[in-house]
Amino acid sequence: MTRVSTSGNYSSVLTNLMSAQQRQMEASDQLSSGKIGTDLKAFSRNAQVLTAMQTLNTRLTGFTEQNAFTSNRLEMQDLALNKAAEAARMTRDALSNALAADRADALITELKGQFANAVGALNTRHAGKYLFAGGQVDTPPVSARQLSDLTLSPTAVADSFHNDDYIDKARVDETTTLEIGQLADDLGTPMFNAFRDLQAFEEGANGPFTGKLTAAQRTFLQSQIAVWETVQGDLTTAAARNGTVQGQLESVKRGLTARQNTVAGMIGDVSDADMAKAATALTQAQQAVQASSQVFLSLKNVSLLNVLQ
Repeated sequence: MTRVSTSGNYSSVLTNLMSAQQRQMEASDQLSSGKIGTDLKAFSRNAQVLTAMQTLNTRLTGFTEQNAFTSNRLEMQDLALNKAAEAARMTRDALSNALAADRADALITELKGQFANAVGALNTRHAGKYLFAGGQVDTPPVSARQLSDLTLSPTAVADSFHNDDYIDKARVDETTTLEIGQLADDLGTPMFNAFRDLQAFEEGANGPFTGKLTAAQRTFLQSQIAVWETVQGDLTTAAARNGTVQGQLESVKRGLTARQNTVAGMIGDVSDADMAKAATALTQAQQAVQASSQVFLSLKNVSLLNVLQ
């Protein structure tokens, strides 16, 4: 005798239908996202490895973002240091031109302009902070505004600088810290002393520098050429030192990029779905859903009453 259980059949078919729908949804999600799953449960035994790699990738991303900011800062410092070195070169050239012409008609005007350029370079800001101020990033490191400020007192040059002794550093990866800061007084004191000497001579008994050079003025200017060559050389060296740090940072950035690419590949090996396999699974799940649906519909015509009739 055949036993007929309508409720049991419905329950079995419904279970199969729901299971097929779940497989269809999972396969569809994998095809649309390209990932095996959306949470750690989907990766079972690889979940711990995936978590560790994602943590590492987050840390590397943090270094990469910070290094981009540091790179911009170093580029700004390069511009400022080269501007200061150029001011020194132009000052030396102004002295040489005056000697060559044996006249100093425009000398002081040129010196004032180059002093302003030097002050502007040392007061350069990046992201709203003064680059050469040490830890006093909200205070301009140079307060002198004109050549005559340098001869107000014996300590006028030293009094013109307001940076502290803190030299900024940047941690660019887990094991590397670069010294990226330079200080206004270290950079500017020799230059300001040389400007002060020119201004003091201008204000002294053998000044001012106007018209044809006197013998005393010629001798003094000749002595200053070597001074300004040294000033320019020191500032060029400071710019080169900044360039060396830039090179080190670029090397670290390349290493971080390579590591990020490797980690991304490892994460993909764990989390990326096999698209061909997912497509096949979707097709099979769709077919199972259709088959279960058809069986479910056919049960409407199967009942114990039909048998008894």
